[in-house]
Amino acid sequence: MSERYVGAWEQAGLFNPLNAPTPSYTYNLYSWGYNVQGELGLSNTTNYSSPKQVGSLSNWSKVATANLMTLAVKTDGTLWSWGFNQFGQLGNGNTTKYSSPIQVGALTNWSTIACANAVGYGIKTDGTLWSWGSGSFGQLGLGNSTSYSSPKQVGALTNWLKISGGYFFAAAVKTDGTLWAWGRNNGGQLGQGNTTTYSSPKQIGALNTWAGVKALRQSTFGIKTDGTLWAWGANTNGMLGLNSATTYYSSPKQVGALTNWSTNFSSMYAYNWVAFPKTDGTLWAWGANNFGQLGLSNITYYSSPKQIGALTNWLNISTGYTHCFAVKTNGSIWAWGGNDFGQLGTGNTTYYSSPKQIGSLTTWLIASGGYKSSISLKY
Repeated sequence: MSERYVGAWEQAGLFNPLNAPTPSYTYNLYSWGYNVQGELGLSNTTNYSSPKQVGSLSNWSKVATANLMTLAVKTDGTLWSWGFNQFGQLGNGNTTKYSSPIQVGALTNWSTIACANAVGYGIKTDGTLWSWGSGSFGQLGLGNSTSYSSPKQVGALTNWLKISGGYFFAAAVKTDGTLWAWGRNNGGQLGQGNTTTYSSPKQIGALNTWAGVKALRQSTFGIKTDGTLWAWGANTNGMLGLNSATTYYSSPKQVGALTNWSTNFSSMYAYNWVAFPKTDGTLWAWGANNFGQLGLSNITYYSSPKQIGALTNWLNISTGYTHCFAVKTNGSIWAWGGNDFGQLGTGNTTYYSSPKQIGSLTTWLIASGGYKSSISLKY
């Protein structure tokens, strides 16, 4: 594996061992797909079926996109946002939508970002956690259901490491390896053994062996330091990977018995399906597959993990609403699934049920999938 790609994932906050320093890298930013709210950051609302550069700067370091909104951090630690802003989810003190990047405040200490359904989350270099946007189900973690159009600190702790936003809820890992969740809990997605909604962070169990977490629509996945994968919450279309298409779980259940699941994944704004990489370089997916988003060359649904092809040179993966991206160790980027607005970046609106390369470049680092849009970092 090329050192530069490992570094890129460290920079994205997705490959860091606890307390490891984050190296400095600079990248260009590209976007494509659906653009009805200006979420591509291209100063317009035009849809594009191939990658277009966002501005001309090459000082971007991290990016996240979700439902019609995008967040990004520059190498100087400043935070930027654009797209839909009905609930103040862009964090700039108003509810005006923007079709090009707008700086959020003036601070230069933003480190990790995530966004979900009308919500933005950020972790600063001092380990504090911040949230903004819609608070209807307590998903901001601020002890209420109020919406805010500028960042508000979640508690007073300084040991937050990773954050993931789902559909009206969030989950996060602290530097001590504990796992926390808050917000809507109608499918048991908070992992508390109940379906009670919480408006402030609640620890999931008592273990301190969590390495990564991903919050989805009504489900949550966590990876432990031993490489095991765990799932809980709603199980529509078998998306928990537990060989059942109907049973919901309100506390973590192990997915299979393997210990080689990788935390090299980015945003997962997926609807009733999921995909994860393993440390051996393979890709796996399961759940709904009506658009071929599982990459298995069919539209069959699966309730347990299925390998995507036979290759072992996949580096990282990100999922959108019904589309998927993965980058190989050679820096090439591949996409598959729904493509009605060109969100696959293949220059057309054709759906693909197996991986298709986007262009021929080998300088891609990571792609983040939103509703029907996509954004990526590239050398």
